[in-house]
Amino acid sequence: MKLYDFGFAPNARRVRVYLAEKAITVPIETVDLAAMQHKSEGYTAVNPMQRVPALELDDGTVIAESMAICRYFEVLNPEPALFGTGAAEVAEVEMWNRFAEFYLFHPVAMAFRHLHPGMAAMEVPQVAAWGEVNKGRAMEFLPVLDRKLATAPFVGGARYSVADITTLIAIDFMKPARLAVPPACGNVQRWHALVSGRPSARM
Repeated sequence: MKLYDFGFAPNARRVRVYLAEKAITVPIETVDLAAMQHKSEGYTAVNPMQRVPALELDDGTVIAESMAICRYFEVLNPEPALFGTGAAEVAEVEMWNRFAEFYLFHPVAMAFRHLHPGMAAMEVPQVAAWGEVNKGRAMEFLPVLDRKLATAPFVGGARYSVADITTLIAIDFMKPARLAVPPACGNVQRWHALVSGRPSARM
């Protein structure tokens, strides 16, 4: 088994933080996105979508997409439960993880990919107007998240979960995308300080 990874890729970091929370160690093979290794024939044979992360199992099966990889390990290592337990909690964690993906993580990624000069070679064509639209979409979600965190200690409810992991990575990704959590979102700032203090957040 090995995990194809690149240190600066936010989706790859999602898996690393998850594995750290589970105290799971997996051999890592770096795919250098800056050197365009993800476009190589060899890596395309591993993951035809040319993205990281990807998990290759001992029998050659490849699982791509960060949450699919996390779900694989959740079945094998159910404790601590990072996708929730019980119907209501599982549903709430799933809902907020998807909210974070659709309304924060993806817009921040689009702002970064379409506006940052360093991404010009990877995002062809860069569409600056699309990047600006997504900056606005990300900022619109933060007050929604702030209201949620006024009523619960974590994004998915009472316990730390994959919803917190996705949201942490998205908010950390705001810095290179030249975005910032506004001062009015004090609950988001409090929560971010809390989860950033977990050892896994250093991954």
